[in-house]
Amino acid sequence: MTKLSTKNCYIILITFFIGIFSSSNSVAQEPVEIKEQLDQHIFSFGQIEMLEDRSGKLSFKEVSGAAFNQIFKPSSVSTPQTARMASTYWYRIRIKTNPGVEKNFLLEFFDQTIDHITAYVPQGNGRYQVKQFGDSYLFSNRELRHKNFEIPVLNHNEEVQTYYFQVKSSQIADVIIVLRSVNWFIGYALDEYFFFGIFYGMILVFSFYNLIMFIAMRQRQYLYYVLYNLSVGLFEMSTDGIAYQYLWPSSPAWNQIAYAFFLCATSVFALLFTRSLLFVEAKAPKLNKFILGVISLRLAFFCYSLLFQQSLFNYKFIEFIPLSVAFFTGIYIYNKGYQPARFFVLGYSFLFLGFIYKLLIMLGVAWLNFGALSYYVLSFCFVMEMIFLSFAIGDKVGLLKKKKEKVQRLMIQQMTMNARLKDTLNQELEQQVEARTKEVFHKSIIIEAKNSELQEANDLLKQQAEEISRMNVLLAQDNQELQTNVEKVSLDRVMSADVDFEEFSRIYPDKEQCNLFLSELKWRNGYACRKCKNTHYYPGHIPLSRRCSKCAYEESVTTYTIFHNTRIPINKAFYMVFLLYTTKGKISSHKLSELLNIRQSTCWTYGSRIKLVMEERKSKLKKTNKNGWSALVLD
Repeated sequence: MTKLSTKNCYIILITFFIGIFSSSNSVAQEPVEIKEQLDQHIFSFGQIEMLEDRSGKLSFKEVSGAAFNQIFKPSSVSTPQTARMASTYWYRIRIKTNPGVEKNFLLEFFDQTIDHITAYVPQGNGRYQVKQFGDSYLFSNRELRHKNFEIPVLNHNEEVQTYYFQVKSSQIADVIIVLRSVNWFIGYALDEYFFFGIFYGMILVFSFYNLIMFIAMRQRQYLYYVLYNLSVGLFEMSTDGIAYQYLWPSSPAWNQIAYAFFLCATSVFALLFTRSLLFVEAKAPKLNKFILGVISLRLAFFCYSLLFQQSLFNYKFIEFIPLSVAFFTGIYIYNKGYQPARFFVLGYSFLFLGFIYKLLIMLGVAWLNFGALSYYVLSFCFVMEMIFLSFAIGDKVGLLKKKKEKVQRLMIQQMTMNARLKDTLNQELEQQVEARTKEVFHKSIIIEAKNSELQEANDLLKQQAEEISRMNVLLAQDNQELQTNVEKVSLDRVMSADVDFEEFSRIYPDKEQCNLFLSELKWRNGYACRKCKNTHYYPGHIPLSRRCSKCAYEESVTTYTIFHNTRIPINKAFYMVFLLYTTKGKISSHKLSELLNIRQSTCWTYGSRIKLVMEERKSKLKKTNKNGWSALVLD
C-alpha cells in the first residue's frame, strides 16, 4: 500500500473541511466587468482575495487548485498590505471580459517598491502565462517604460478570468491593483509625470535659490537647506520609482537600498538646518547637545544596518525621532520669543501630521488608507514644509534686516551727537589756543633775549667740540692699532704658545666662530664639489654649508675634517687639537678631561684619533709655520 505524502494529506484534509463548510460559509468573489464606459477601477475589499504563505513553498498549481479555493479570503481593507516581510502573499482577482468593448485595458500595480511580483495571466482554456516583474529586476525588462508595473488584459472572449499574483517584498508594500483603459492610462500617466515635474522642479528651484544665497551670504543654514531639499527629492524619487526609471535603471541592487541613504540624509540635514536656522547652540545649549546626539545615533543606526542587517532599513518609523526633535525644537525656540520659528513650526506641523498619518497606516490602521491619495500624502506635506521653511528663512532675513536698520539708526544718532560734541570741543580749544598764543608771544620775547646769550655760548662750545673731535679721531686710531696688536698677539699665542681654555675661547668663543674658521680654511683655495668637481655652489640648508649647483650635493663645514661626527662641542674639540699639537701628543687624557670638563673616556677616544692623524702627517707638520695645528684639521 502506497504511503501518502504529508502534502497530499494536507490537501485531503483541507478539501474535507471545505466540503463541510462550503455550503454555509463560502461567498463567491465579485468579478469586475469590463464595460465601454469603464476607464478606471481600483480593486478593493471583496474584489481582491488574499492568501498568506508563511512557508513560501506553495506553488501556483497548489494555490489555483480546488483545495485552496476557499482558503483565499476577501480583503478586509480597501488596500491590502504585505505586513509580514518573511511571508509570501498570493492575491486573486476576477475580471469579466467583454469582446464587444473596443477599448484595450491593462492592470497596474501602483506601489513601485514591491520587489518580486509573479503574475499568472489567463490565456483561455485553463492556460496561464507567467510574467515576472518588480523593482528587483532591470527597468528595461518592463513591458511599458513606466514607473509602475503594468500587464495587458486579454479581452477576446466573454468569460470570467481569474488572475493570480505572487508577491514578495523586503518592505511593507501596498497592493493597489488598478484596472485601466489604455487611453485613460496614457492621459493619467502624462498628468502624473507633469505633476512630478512640478514637484521636483519646485525642489530644484528652492535648492538653487538657497545655493545662491549661501554663495552670497556664506551662512551654513542655506547650505543645509539645499542638502535637505535634495535629500527629500531623491528620497521621494526612490520611493515613487522616478529615480529607478531615470537615474539608475540598470542598478536594481542599489535601488533596493537607495531610499535608506536619502532618508538618513534627510533626517541629518533637517536637524543641522534646525540648529543653524534657530540659533539652537546659543539659545538652548543643552538642546543643541541633544540634537548632536540624535544625529550621531541616527548615523550609527544607518551604518550598522548597511553593514550588518539591511532589513532594518524597513523600519522607517525611526525617522519619527529626528522629526519630533526638530519639530519640538522649533516650538521651544518659538516659546522663547524667536519669531522666525513660527513658520518653521508651521511647516514641520504639516510634515509631522503627514508622518503620523503614514505611521498609523504602517501600523495597520486600515480605515485611514485611501489608496493613491494616501500614497502621495507625504509628498504634499513635504511641499508645504518647503514653502513654510522658505518663509522662515525669509522671516529670519527680515529680522536681521530690521536689526541692521536699527543699528544704522543708532549709529547715525551717535554720529550726530559726536559731531555736536566735536563742535563744542573745537570752540573750547580755539579759546584755549588764543589764550595760550598770547602767553607764548610774551614768553618768546624773553626767549629771544636769552637766545642771543646762548648763541655766544654755543659758538664757544662749538670751537671746543671741534677740538675734542680731533682728539677723538686720534684716540680712535690709537685704539684701533692697539686692538689689532692685541688680536695679533692673542692669535700668535694661540697658534704657538701655551694658553688656557679661557684665553683660547676668546678667539673661538662659540660654534659659529669655529665653523667660520673651518669654512675659510676648507675653501681658501676655492670650492670644488667632491662628487662632480663643479666649482659653482649655493648656500646649503646648514649654516655655512655649500650645495653644488650641478648635482645638489651638500657639504657641511665639518665634513672631511677631523671634527666630522664628533659629539664634543666644537670649540672644545678645537682646544683639544691645539693642546695635543702644542704638547706633541704628550698630554694625558686625564689632563684633557680636567681642562675641558669632559669625560676621560671621551678625551681618550678623540685624542687617539688626533694622535693617529699627527702620526700620519708627522713629516708634513715639521714643515709647518706657527699655524701648524690647523694642518691637523682637514682630511
